[in-house]
Amino acid sequence: MVGGRCCAASRVCGPGFFNRATVYSVQLVRSAPSETEWFCKSGKEWEGTRLRFQLSETKGQTLLRFTHAGWEADTDYFVSCNTTWGALMFRLKALAEGKPTVPLFSKTGWAL
Repeated sequence: MVGGRCCAASRVCGPGFFNRATVYSVQLVRSAPSETEWFCKSGKEWEGTRLRFQLSETKGQTLLRFTHAGWEADTDYFVSCNTTWGALMFRLKALAEGKPTVPLFSKTGWAL
């Protein structure tokens, strides 16, 4: 994500991509130490979906389970988003493990 705006009072954020040419409105609906969930209020095919981040620990290791649920159809855009989330999760894993990584996005488009 490149650029994002949040309003603490309403718990609504507007993550933006590509110099904010694409902006999604998401509202925090659950925040707990081991789980956070956002409801997508707008965006191409994102509206009505949910972003869920769940943490669990097993044998001293932390697992992050990410779910983007509630899609109405398996469209080309869904496939693109699924692939993008996967690439972002691999970058997050590398960073958590202290490995070097590169951004997926630049201010104006894909960094790759």
